[in-house]
Amino acid sequence: MYQLDLGDLRLEDFMQQYWQKKPLLIKQGFKQFQDPLSADELAGLALEDDVESRLVQCTDGNWQLETGPFEDFARFGEKEWTILVQAVDHWHPPAAALIEPFRFIPNWRIDDLMVSFSTPGGGVGPHLDQYDVFIIQGEGKRHWRVGMPDPSLKSICPHPRLLQVTPFTACIDVVMEPGDILYIPPGCPHEGISIENSLNYSVGFRAPAQKDLLTGLADYLLDNDIVGKRFSDAQRGLTSEIGAISEHDLDQVQQLLVQLVSDRKQLPLWFGQYITQAKHELDQQEPDPHYQPEEIAEYLEEGSVLARLGGLRCSYYQAANDSDIQLFINGNRIVLPAEEYLTARLLCDSQRIDEQQCLYLIAREERLLLITDLINQGLWYFEA
Repeated sequence: MYQLDLGDLRLEDFMQQYWQKKPLLIKQGFKQFQDPLSADELAGLALEDDVESRLVQCTDGNWQLETGPFEDFARFGEKEWTILVQAVDHWHPPAAALIEPFRFIPNWRIDDLMVSFSTPGGGVGPHLDQYDVFIIQGEGKRHWRVGMPDPSLKSICPHPRLLQVTPFTACIDVVMEPGDILYIPPGCPHEGISIENSLNYSVGFRAPAQKDLLTGLADYLLDNDIVGKRFSDAQRGLTSEIGAISEHDLDQVQQLLVQLVSDRKQLPLWFGQYITQAKHELDQQEPDPHYQPEEIAEYLEEGSVLARLGGLRCSYYQAANDSDIQLFINGNRIVLPAEEYLTARLLCDSQRIDEQQCLYLIAREERLLLITDLINQGLWYFEA
């Protein structure tokens, strides 16, 4: 298991001084770092149809981008290219362990683990992201420059599918070595150029835009046939300006929309399902045939342990201590009674459920039925 070492900096200090405020270089944030996968394993993932990957190459200032799956990499040569593979945590459990040290941020904010391999001179150019990211240096060395947000920067597109920014002033300029970690807040321009063959691991965070939230909410309302209140204007007075939309009209429409998103009965139900939906393909494999509850109980009583599917999103919501718990798993909602708070926490907070915790799950029939269903969906599995 990887352990994050901030040196003299406490996590509380990091959140107050750096989170979404300014970048930070964490030298040897992972001491004696060992890569959880090799460059060959990463390349193997990029050959798969279900895995999202892309390759960026720049030769003599000419930028090219290709999307996977790839057949081989020999044609790209030995320098100036980068292969990037998204959601590696969905497919490679040892690599997924890199996310765990950063779970001082809630589950719903964590996006995925992107892994890149670069040859000497490889990179994707100067750019900025609209989300937080921790970049972990693995094998090899890479030169990183990071700047503060700068409204004077201009967007440029050296390739139709590659967005970069104009040159920026760096506040961090460093050659990163294995175990070094770079935290980059949203809007900070950055560029990494590989000095030698190198691996980088990026733990990214979700930052849904208003447009996406509104679209997701609209889909939820349609799917659940929720009409809400209608516009009404019982106090309307006479007007001679019949073509005008008045400020008062707009105030009423705005208030109608505000009431909709302020409904704290529906809001958590929608958001929990929306934010736990898988963004990338899951390596979900249902057991065949499905297990019966008695079989699950027998295996767990004998000491089997359970692991959660890589990339699976789990969160819960409880309005008050005595109310039902809304458990959200992979975009689905499960209602648990208030006394099952520990069950919700166990499923959402633990990547691995040990022997004692498994015995807790089979102590009540309702828990046993729940974990049996989750195992039969391929969302939890018996750890080898």
